[in-house]
Amino acid sequence: MTTVEVPHGSRSFVLRVAAVIAETADTNSLVFDVPDELREKFQYKPGQFLTLRIPSDLTGSVARCYSLASSPHTDDQPKVTVKRTDGGYGSNWVCDNVKAGDQLEVLPPSGVFTPKNLDEDLLLFGAGSGITPVMSILKSALARGNGKIVLVYANRDAETVIFARELRELVEKHPQRLTVIHWLEPLLGLPTADTLATLVAPYTGYEAFMCGPKPFMDRVHDALGSLGVPRSRTHAEVFNSLAGDPFADQAPVEVSDEEAADAATVEVELDGEVHELSWPRKQTLVDIMLAKGLDVPYSCQEGECGSCACTVLEGKVEMENAEILDPEDIENGYILGCQARPVTDRLRIQF
Repeated sequence: MTTVEVPHGSRSFVLRVAAVIAETADTNSLVFDVPDELREKFQYKPGQFLTLRIPSDLTGSVARCYSLASSPHTDDQPKVTVKRTDGGYGSNWVCDNVKAGDQLEVLPPSGVFTPKNLDEDLLLFGAGSGITPVMSILKSALARGNGKIVLVYANRDAETVIFARELRELVEKHPQRLTVIHWLEPLLGLPTADTLATLVAPYTGYEAFMCGPKPFMDRVHDALGSLGVPRSRTHAEVFNSLAGDPFADQAPVEVSDEEAADAATVEVELDGEVHELSWPRKQTLVDIMLAKGLDVPYSCQEGECGSCACTVLEGKVEMENAEILDPEDIENGYILGCQARPVTDRLRIQF
């Protein structure tokens, strides 16, 4: 029995695991019971993720991000799905230890891998456990949208297909809107950019979302690029293991008089409200927003999860670590708030 008495920081919460579902031999889903008083905090968008605090004998804890496979439009309780990875401490601990009734410390939903419009025609790609956020988007679009949906789902074999029965049932329920294409290695080999391009050529007008191992997503990017699909209409979800502790409260950063005098000015639009802030050159955007008590979206503060992604509308920033963003993302103005420091004197940024 895993019991957590109190959260370790002001941003995290303790949730009870209502159920553990064995999806495949190496994949479990955790369904969380969210009490009424936390319902607002745990509202989420299709494709977002939760960050779990996992005990560790070596470091006290590790933080791991797991995508929500549930849909906010069809499921009463949030559900994350965890697949064992070779040498993966967090995924193996979850699959070996977590039982119904246990308690886990969790950060509220985060992430930007989510459609702006569920009425769009969607071309979805998943490989292995990459189906998890894609499934949330798929179910949400079927429930609340009216477009067509094509899913290309790659797996090692039929036994490793997560959500196989649920996908079959969704196709039977929505035969005119949903097409599921299973790519199984024993039958088709590994997907290549050319074979994927041939497969999805009829759907180049669709908005594309992809999640899976990097080699798979590289091939999808190449396939869509060869078909002329605009980069602005392709979206990728990337997860890295977090080295820091996003559950600990951040200490306020000290600012000298000299730094304050040389600070930039930024207008930040967050949840429809605009805030004008002083931005010292050595501080990140997340730092200054937290210092002002703003509920800025962030998780890892390492540039690894994408929770704090936002758009520069005016001005220029520099970033220490932006590897999670594609060059095309950066060209389109996307930045990571936890890595961004001001270069110009005045900036406008939108979350």
